[in-house]
Amino acid sequence: MILLALFFLSGFAALLYQVVWQRVLFSVYGIDITSATVIVTVFMLGLGIGSIVGGALSNRMRNKALPLFAALEAGIGLFGFFSLPLFDAVAMHTLNLSRVATGLVTFGLLLVPTTLMGATLPLLVSHATAKSHNVGRSVGALYFANTLGAAAGAAAASLLLLGLLGLLTTVNVAATINIALAVGVWLVWRRGDEA
Repeated sequence: MILLALFFLSGFAALLYQVVWQRVLFSVYGIDITSATVIVTVFMLGLGIGSIVGGALSNRMRNKALPLFAALEAGIGLFGFFSLPLFDAVAMHTLNLSRVATGLVTFGLLLVPTTLMGATLPLLVSHATAKSHNVGRSVGALYFANTLGAAAGAAAASLLLLGLLGLLTTVNVAATINIALAVGVWLVWRRGDEA
């Protein structure tokens, strides 16, 4: 049950990022079908690459799935805290680039954090499967919790947080969630390891 709550929060934070980053990048590069396609594509590509990497890590380091998950969440959170200033700095140097070059820069900006996001599911599945010995149940429950969290994050960002807090504070909320998850999971793992 705790893993489901953690992964709900991870999905919630991920969609806060997507909504905020999409709006920020639209303001820099323009709102059109090309910009939207690039941003959604890099999210999907990063999640896919991350899933492959996370799967490989979970096979090699089965008993370290939780600290690896904590490290990934910390990496996502750290990127989140610095993402908007980073986007602004990059935008200053890319305003005169071609559409192709701009698309490549956007890919480069978002590929690392989305890859980290994608690697989290295989790690938690590995941990949950080791406990339950049921891969299908582990994948289904974790994927459900993450998707539900993502839907809640998208709704919260669009309907509440952006209007109340603005872009920077909303992205900082997401980053804080990731850092809190990282610390909490690491402490739970350490406690279990010592026991």
